[in-house]
Amino acid sequence: MTSIDRNGTALAYRHTPGTGPAIVFLPGYASDMSGSKAVAIEVWARATGRECLRFDYAGCGESGGAFADQTLASWRDDALAVIDAMTTGPVVLVGSSMGGWIMLLVALARPERVAAMIGIAAAPDFTDWGFTSEQKAILRSEGRLEEHSIYSPEPTVTTRGFWESGEANRLLDGPIALSTPACLIHGQRDPDVPWENSLKLAGLLRSDDVQTLLVKDGDHRLSRPQDIALILRVLEDLSGADLDTPQ
Repeated sequence: MTSIDRNGTALAYRHTPGTGPAIVFLPGYASDMSGSKAVAIEVWARATGRECLRFDYAGCGESGGAFADQTLASWRDDALAVIDAMTTGPVVLVGSSMGGWIMLLVALARPERVAAMIGIAAAPDFTDWGFTSEQKAILRSEGRLEEHSIYSPEPTVTTRGFWESGEANRLLDGPIALSTPACLIHGQRDPDVPWENSLKLAGLLRSDDVQTLLVKDGDHRLSRPQDIALILRVLEDLSGADLDTPQ
């Protein structure tokens, strides 16, 4: 395993050298860098000679740390640590689901580094709209919420620490000061993240160079062959743009 150390925790990563801007994949909640989209992007990067970086947040995949100890802010800082350690020039951020929220937070923290963003069913602020008032009450009182997952035999666990961190880092309440070119891809049959959220996000981004692509029969994961082909076409289009210097 290849890893960097952040405050005593080993963060696992896979880095593919190549030309820039470097493509950085940001996984979703309780996900990791071994998903089909991340792997397909790395395969494409190798075939086209592009630099690519994928990694696991602390407590996920091959990285160290306990999942229950992590927060949205700590995962943002994991992403920043790996990006700063393994890349030097402009980056294109590809954020899937919660990774789309991390993507925005990373871009706000490193605006001079981010050349473009691709959101895949981006889910900023899901600690707000993604939980009922009853679920929020459980998180406040019990500190932990377990929900059935359609993606894993294990329940999805949310801690009060993660939820509070998410609430402290909400972005959809006003304009988002990012002038970075962006493409937001969203399936209209997404049962987890309303596709209308991507339209709202597009409107809040300061950049005028924002596209929203809706896949009418697409689900949340957007991992079918045709979905991955669409993501790679967007990457290819962005790669052909003048992205050497972030906006």
